[in-house]
Amino acid sequence: MPSAKRTSFAASVSVRPLAEPDLDRADEIFRVAFGTFLGVPEPETFFGTADYVRTRWAADPQAAFAATVEGEVVGSNFAADWGSVGYFGPLTVRPDLWDQGIGRRLMEPVMACFDTWENRHLGLFTFAHSPKHLELYRRYGFWPRFLTAIMKKQVAVRAAVPGRALYGELTAAERPEALNLSRALTGAVYEGLSLDREIVATQAQGLGDTILLEGSDSHLDGLAVCHCGVGSEAGEDVCFVKFGAVRPGPDAADRFERLLTACEQLALEKGLGQLDAGVNLARQDAYRRMVDRGFRTWLQGVTMHKPNEPGYSHSDAYVIDDWR
Repeated sequence: MPSAKRTSFAASVSVRPLAEPDLDRADEIFRVAFGTFLGVPEPETFFGTADYVRTRWAADPQAAFAATVEGEVVGSNFAADWGSVGYFGPLTVRPDLWDQGIGRRLMEPVMACFDTWENRHLGLFTFAHSPKHLELYRRYGFWPRFLTAIMKKQVAVRAAVPGRALYGELTAAERPEALNLSRALTGAVYEGLSLDREIVATQAQGLGDTILLEGSDSHLDGLAVCHCGVGSEAGEDVCFVKFGAVRPGPDAADRFERLLTACEQLALEKGLGQLDAGVNLARQDAYRRMVDRGFRTWLQGVTMHKPNEPGYSHSDAYVIDDWR
């Protein structure tokens, strides 16, 4: 497109908060954009019964944004506040409008969110083989680091995990203390990291549940925020570990094995046949242990970080997530 026309088009793009009436259209664009980029025969069906748009909008409507042209939604983006950590996505644009500056316009409000939240470490998940994506995010200070593997395995019958509790089964009076203990655990993994937003949103929207592994001395040994089935980010017959972590220290590997078993136990209780979980390959032992359990990679991307530091993706970390 000639530069004058590109400038004229960019001027016609508006960005505003994503509203509830926009969700169907934003979801359609999200599926078609990913499916088109990956060459899926029927891109509009990509991601099946999993829902990323409505769930993320409901978690924080003030951190969800729409790009419009002449009043029509043509793209969207979402920011997430995990305490000292912030990430964004999915950022999607209608395919016939790619490469016209809409993605950059959708970056502006999420970067403003991070400034407001004062997150210390920022990140995203994107396609490792796409120079276009890497260059877009590099312009905002993000740098590609290790690959992240999105893995899956068939659920197998395993022994019940002692000391496992579910956030959804706690009373209203017990839940604030559970969140305090969760923050203490994630803060030990990375200072200021907090999954309160995900734990509360998962419960409020009925997306699944959060596993809490009791430890000694009134600490948690581990936690896992799990989405379960249709309408969540997991989809049909899937339990998706959106975030999981164990308390660091000499016995962290054993605690991680216990957490993986607890996740599989939850999937079995929910009648789900597949367990999905992402792990950054900088977390070497965590990745090896998942492979040894039968997890296999079905999608792979790269995480980009701002600043160019590992955050909680290093060899001593036993963390499950993927920043999609």
